[in-house]
Amino acid sequence: MTEQEPIDGTVMFDGAQAIKGYALNKMCYSFNEAASREAFLADEEAYMSRYGLNDEQKQAIRDKVVLNLLAAGGNIYYLAKFAGIFGLGVQDVGAQQTGMSVEAFKEKLVAAGA
Repeated sequence: MTEQEPIDGTVMFDGAQAIKGYALNKMCYSFNEAASREAFLADEEAYMSRYGLNDEQKQAIRDKVVLNLLAAGGNIYYLAKFAGIFGLGVQDVGAQQTGMSVEAFKEKLVAAGA
């Protein structure tokens, strides 16, 4: 097996990241249920503690910065459930990941034919 080259500005989600982010991803998965989303919004700190998030993960959730959530072990598929609570779509997340404004990111997608 060959080692993959890192991509600037991204975190490789591998086995180590999966272990690191287990609690975070488990919490985000819970957001499939409306009652879980409501419980989170009612008391974010208690909800994070309930799932055993560490300090890095809790701060990343508070800040709502996707790159920090990825670095804390988050998987983008589960983080999308978290982002959805706050009305953030895929283009909002992509803009955060690239450091672009949402409009600039949309323009880049159009220019690329996506």
